[in-house]
Amino acid sequence: MKTLTPKETKSASGKALMSDFSKTFESFKNANDERLAQIEAKSSADALTEQKVARIDAALTEQSKRIERLSIAQTQPTLGQAAGNSEAKSAWSNYIRSGDLSALKSLEGKSLSTSDGEGGYVAPVEAESMIDRALEHASPFRAIATVRRVGSGQFRKPVSAGGITAGWAGETDVRTETTAPSLDLLEFPAGELYAMPAATQTLLDDGVADVDQWLADEVRDVFATQETAAFMTGDGVNKPRGILDYTQVNNDAHSWGNIGTVSTGIDGDFDDAAPVDALLDLVYAPQSRYRADASFVMNRRTVSAIRKFKDADGNYIWQAATEAGTPSTLLGYSLTEVEDMPDIGSGTTPIAFGDFRRGYLIVDRQGVRVLRDPYSAKPFVLFYTTKRVGGGVQDFNAIKLLKFAA
Repeated sequence: MKTLTPKETKSASGKALMSDFSKTFESFKNANDERLAQIEAKSSADALTEQKVARIDAALTEQSKRIERLSIAQTQPTLGQAAGNSEAKSAWSNYIRSGDLSALKSLEGKSLSTSDGEGGYVAPVEAESMIDRALEHASPFRAIATVRRVGSGQFRKPVSAGGITAGWAGETDVRTETTAPSLDLLEFPAGELYAMPAATQTLLDDGVADVDQWLADEVRDVFATQETAAFMTGDGVNKPRGILDYTQVNNDAHSWGNIGTVSTGIDGDFDDAAPVDALLDLVYAPQSRYRADASFVMNRRTVSAIRKFKDADGNYIWQAATEAGTPSTLLGYSLTEVEDMPDIGSGTTPIAFGDFRRGYLIVDRQGVRVLRDPYSAKPFVLFYTTKRVGGGVQDFNAIKLLKFAA
């Protein structure tokens, strides 16, 4: 009998999860169809039917989380398969495992592993890349935004707020001078993101364990949670500025520097008679050039509400992902769940739509610093790990919000 490798085992698990997910979604559609038929027949659904739909919907949400966790696990290398055997990596490993600084100090001046003013050390390229990869797969918003690595604490980007003018001319015609573009200088300062994972000395003494991968896994979820919240609601002070922190205006009166909104027409809810219309209005709020690579962003509770909607032909507008690692879709556009988006409520903007790769810029300052502390929490060893991250909107025409207001 053939023994499956860890990768084959994960792949088989992913197929089984997707199969169960598809079956659960079919059950959800059948139950919701029954609920809608009852509402049409007698203006309300039976309590048991409502409970059944809610129960299956909760199962869909839980299965979606399991698929997401498996997708993250599939991107991680198997324990013990550390990449690279460079001098810097070896010196770094000695520092992490035992606190031995001799090899790191000998590298100062000829590698990136240099000390900082507080006694910490900059991780070598291999270790930093491992943390960046782990963070990329754990942070849902990074997958759809633009990520730029910089070497300074602040990134400045000149953008054309009004667009560059152009014109047509024949081979010998006089060219009329074009109007100079109106440039706006956007600034993206990087704030310090930190975590302090702890390890036992037994783990650090284990020669088989990949300490770089352990550190990346430990800081991954903490970093991802904090930075994703900032990408949505951050005020830009020592952190990225979030999409929802910018001034919001009705899309008909939209101007550069603001985020355009489309209203549902009902305060705190969708229009019961035509709930899908507001979503369609949101889809067509950005100019056509932003729709080709556009996606929806909302939290799981909003997804739960929208799963029940059908289009004019009776088809569900939300469709489950077909395989692990691919997003679900809404009206044919990919959907990214971000828990830091607000819930549906009076005057809230819980749904964002647009080309986030054009619209939002994440700035990673090169260099992850680690300070090893074996004293503060004996018998555990603490690793004060810091990374500098900035972010903000770079194209105010690319992102629109659905506002639950009249």
